[in-house]
Amino acid sequence: MPHETITVDTAHGRVSGIAEAEFARFQGIPYAAPPTGPNRFGAPVPPRPWSGVLPAHGFGPPAPRPVGGSFDEILSGLDPVPGDGWLNLNVWTPDVTGSSPVLVWIHGGAFLRGSSAGTMYDGAAFAEAGVVLVSFNYRLGVEGFGYVADAPVPANRGLLDQIAALEWVRDNIAGFGGDPDNVTVFGESAGAMSILTLLSLDLGLFHRAIAQSGSAHVVQTAADAALVTGEIALALGVPPTAEGLSGVDTADLVAAQTLVHNLVVGTADAGKYGESTIQTCGMSLVPVVDGDLVRVRPIDAIAAGAGQDVPLVIGTTTEEHRYFVLSQSWEGLPVGAWVQRLAAYGVPDPARFYDQYAEGTTARYPRDTPAEVFSAVMTDRLFRIPSLRVAEARKGHAPTYVYDFGWRTPVPSVGGGALGACHVVELPFVWHTLGASGVDELVADGPVPLADEVNGRWVEFAATGSLESWDEYGDERPVMVFHAERSAVVPDPRGAERALWDGALDPE
Repeated sequence: MPHETITVDTAHGRVSGIAEAEFARFQGIPYAAPPTGPNRFGAPVPPRPWSGVLPAHGFGPPAPRPVGGSFDEILSGLDPVPGDGWLNLNVWTPDVTGSSPVLVWIHGGAFLRGSSAGTMYDGAAFAEAGVVLVSFNYRLGVEGFGYVADAPVPANRGLLDQIAALEWVRDNIAGFGGDPDNVTVFGESAGAMSILTLLSLDLGLFHRAIAQSGSAHVVQTAADAALVTGEIALALGVPPTAEGLSGVDTADLVAAQTLVHNLVVGTADAGKYGESTIQTCGMSLVPVVDGDLVRVRPIDAIAAGAGQDVPLVIGTTTEEHRYFVLSQSWEGLPVGAWVQRLAAYGVPDPARFYDQYAEGTTARYPRDTPAEVFSAVMTDRLFRIPSLRVAEARKGHAPTYVYDFGWRTPVPSVGGGALGACHVVELPFVWHTLGASGVDELVADGPVPLADEVNGRWVEFAATGSLESWDEYGDERPVMVFHAERSAVVPDPRGAERALWDGALDPE
């Protein structure tokens, strides 16, 4: 049976979407031209205007990225659409004639993976709650974040895509029933890191922000970024130039960047990457301090006052790093090897940190194995402490709310034990998509009331910029701890472990 359609005018042409019972959805709208040919390593350019009505009835093509692996369906989607028009976006709206708050999603995936078509990124619940939801794709990997010195834009092309999408929202969202003066960006992992980077640039393109499991410390120097690009080019047998890389098929480029990424994140000794920012951030391709778009580390800009007019929600899951450690089998690895890995990731006095975190095991959050202790330290090293540094930098100057998502999924990991309150586990609660295809592989029997609460909090913040009964971050360090039994604001949870990091990871 054919769906009823609804049409909206945009700056580049008319689009039609699908009218559902309580909302309408538009998918696959181009916000920039295909980044191919002369545009491949350049800034995004506007799409060519079209005549007639463009059907926006399904997701558009995703940016080239590896497929398969853990939770690929919920994070990247099923059966990706072929084509090179990767710079596209989607809109769910409760009423095209209204003026509703706008939430704009930036997906994660280590700047290498993911897309807006992940099955749990369905905007229906947000639209049904009265919010216009926008999600979009942006360039990934070398094409988005590789440093190519002689390219039209040497670095940060993926960030420029994100900026172009936000400019599209500013210029077009009123036609979809959204309020362009009430835009909240939210994202997870690399999406949250992108948001904190954008926050540090003071672009004026959004009015509120939510950073889930991000860091404002994760950038590369141009030298380190060039090193990664050089390794990828070497694997491909081409020079690390715009011309050399432009002649490479996208599938081959994805394969090579995946190979180098695995080498970088798997290197625990000094080696080629041991003294660089690459190894300590645990990712291979990230935003670059290029002296142009990004002039300093985001945390330094935020500490200097950038983004103070933007209310912020920031937080992590309680056991982020279990996703990365317990997805592999580390049986038999001695404690000393784990301590060495902590040192490689820039943990100060790693033996002392290991011992003190080992003492922090509880019935709810066990740390009974070396892998679990390592995971607890790395959760704080890569996620919780950097997030708190952002909150500390804004304390007393800008409204900031901190959360800790503590619900533990019982889904077992490859390495043994439950994945617990791991990286990405909060996503189906934020989106209220517990029943989406594939979500049960991450969240088995997730409590619906917790999804009601978390999704409702995100909607509340998008609508008002504040949160009832949730204290702003201040001297008592209040944190909203989300649990199925009873969520509550807790002063300085795991404060003794937080204090271990005093003097480390601070703005320089």
